[in-house]
Amino acid sequence: MKVKRIILSVIVGLLIGTTELFANEITETLELHSQALDMIWLVLAASLVFFMQAGFAMMETGLTRAKNANNIIMKNLMDFSAGALAYWAVGWAIMYGASASGIIGTDQFFLKATDNTVFRDWMFQVVFAATAATIVSGAMAERTKFSSYLVYSIFVSALIYPISGHWIWNSDGWLTGIGFYDFAGSTVVHSVGGWIALAGAILLGARRGKYFEINGKKETRAIPGHNMPLAALGVFILWFGWYGFNAGSTLSGTDPGIGAIAVTTTLAASAGAVMSMVISWIWFKKPDPSMSLNGALAGLVAITAGCAVVTPTGSILIGLIAGILVVISVEVIDKVFHVDDPVGAVSVHGVCGAWGTLAVGFFANTGNIKGLFYGGGFSQLGIQAIGIFSIFVWAFGGGMLLFFIIKKTIGLRVTEKEELQGLDIGEHGSEAYAGFQIFTTQ
Repeated sequence: MKVKRIILSVIVGLLIGTTELFANEITETLELHSQALDMIWLVLAASLVFFMQAGFAMMETGLTRAKNANNIIMKNLMDFSAGALAYWAVGWAIMYGASASGIIGTDQFFLKATDNTVFRDWMFQVVFAATAATIVSGAMAERTKFSSYLVYSIFVSALIYPISGHWIWNSDGWLTGIGFYDFAGSTVVHSVGGWIALAGAILLGARRGKYFEINGKKETRAIPGHNMPLAALGVFILWFGWYGFNAGSTLSGTDPGIGAIAVTTTLAASAGAVMSMVISWIWFKKPDPSMSLNGALAGLVAITAGCAVVTPTGSILIGLIAGILVVISVEVIDKVFHVDDPVGAVSVHGVCGAWGTLAVGFFANTGNIKGLFYGGGFSQLGIQAIGIFSIFVWAFGGGMLLFFIIKKTIGLRVTEKEELQGLDIGEHGSEAYAGFQIFTTQ
């Protein structure tokens, strides 16, 4: 009897040990698969966001004149290329290095890492830095010196963007500490770029012939872009890349929220496009293509902060309001403040980025964060407002200082002759449309 018990105990022990061994092996295998999926997802998402550079290039080229097309392309190429080097050397460390009082990072300069996950994360973050930098290109189009734009790109990617990014996306940043929420960058990326663009457009001044006086009253002259289909292609590319921007910000290929984020992103963009079309139809008596395209971008920018914490209905409302705001903002900035922004970058990214960030305080509806409309009171709304204001002061102030220094040293603006002739010839010695007659009367 004792022998049977001993044998039975041995068998049971072997079965338990084998089961535990298999369980451990299964756990390890699942962990490896999860890590591999995260790696693939983030690199894929980074690739989608990188493709947005092409979207910005096409959109800006289409909304400006043919004589400046090569210049637009060069700026979008070089703000990424020069910016990536600056972000590798300095920007990443300032943004994600060990925090000094929640203000600035202090280590990881020149990306001295051996962990593949750090390289993965850097790749995902550098394309966000490039997005913030390239937003400015459109607002300062058709009259900025190329060399000055290169200097700007380096300093934004190395200092201005990473410092404010540290405040929000570094786990020890001061805005993170008070509960500020910006899931994928309505403020971190888009408002920063938008407010710097505003500073640049103000210091640079308007394009030649944009504003004129009649009987002492300042009037505005429209300067149409040369290729609306190209601009539309750019917007569709941007919309496509935005799925990497927002859904990729889950930072995990196994996150079940990816689908919901894609849905809220789609609905907000659609609502923004439709509402901008309607508003322009009422305002200008015709449905305006450029306003409708910017409406889609406005919805995308606005939903970026809260895409993971709002309902589909909430995303539609956010997009609808963004679609209204972008039309009003474009008109006010141009015709009231007389700031020349050829592509509406300040309105799309600055104004609608701020709105989308504030909207988290209204529409958030998750266990961790509740907006005003879902019983959360005014607490989150107040925190969001503090963050929006702080980033405006930093980005706009930093942009004004940077462009002022550039203006007083190497110069910010091309000569009147170069502007009239076109920056393709004046700055790059080539034409985008060789053999075609390009009129340069304005």
